[in-house]
Parts: sequence; C-alpha cells; structure tokens
Amino acid sequence: MSRELVTVPVGATMKGAAGQMLQNGVGSVIVLNGETPAGIVTEMDALRVGYGTNRPFEKVPVRKVMSRPLKTIEPNKTVRTAIGRMKTNSIKKLPVVSEFDLVGIITMSDIILNHGELLTEARHLESGRGDRDPAEWRGS
Repeated sequence: MSRELVTVPVGATMKGAAGQMLQNGVGSVIVLNGETPAGIVTEMDALRVGYGTNRPFEKVPVRKVMSRPLKTIEPNKTVRTAIGRMKTNSIKKLPVVSEFDLVGIITMSDIILNHGELLTEARHLESGRGDRDPAEWRGS
C-alpha cells in the first residue's frame, strides 16, 4: 500500500488530473470534494476521454469522468480480500480508508511487485514463524 496519495479537487479538469499523474508518476488520482474522497480518475479514464471526445482536456471536468462511488478497502483486510474486491469490481486500484479517513491506496502493481514477499510472509505464518502471528502459533 502506498501512503503517498495524489489528489485533485472535484472542480479540477482532466488536464489537471493528467498533469498530476504525470508529475507524480502514478496511474490514478483521488478526486476530493473538500476533504472527502468523491471518486477516482485513472490512466484508462484519461485514454477514454482522449479517444472518445473531441474536447481538449482543459475543457473536461474530472467530476464527469471519475469513477464513483469510490470502491475502497479497510487497512485491516487481507491481500486476498483486496484482490477479490478488485476482481469483483473490475478495478486495479483500491483506495484504503480507515473509518472516514483516506490513508492509502493499494494497486494491482503493488500486489504483483510484492508477490514474493507476500508468499514468504504467508509461508512463515502457516509454519508458525511469522512476526505477526499469535504467540500460541509460535509455541510460546
């Protein structure tokens, strides 16, 4: 999960959203209505706008393009749950929300890039040698 989120206000244009994605090297921006997450704009959304409209990006408001309602996950959920939610909703980016606060985002790329580490941790948990498992699993 990345805790460094890139956001744009709900009144931004697609030019602003695309600029933030390019400047920060990310594939999505969270759209905020004040402090409240209102939606998400992804690279694919930008491609659809570029291909499907004859309008310059500065004339396209993000509120017309953003995916909503925002599909989220809580920080205490498992990677398996995150993958299931992504698959069910046909999405690759899942904002992480704790109560009402946006705390991060997990992406399919995060999962793929950390696959080996996740497998190692799962194996340690299964064998009772994991750092995060209960003391009784370790035989303590």
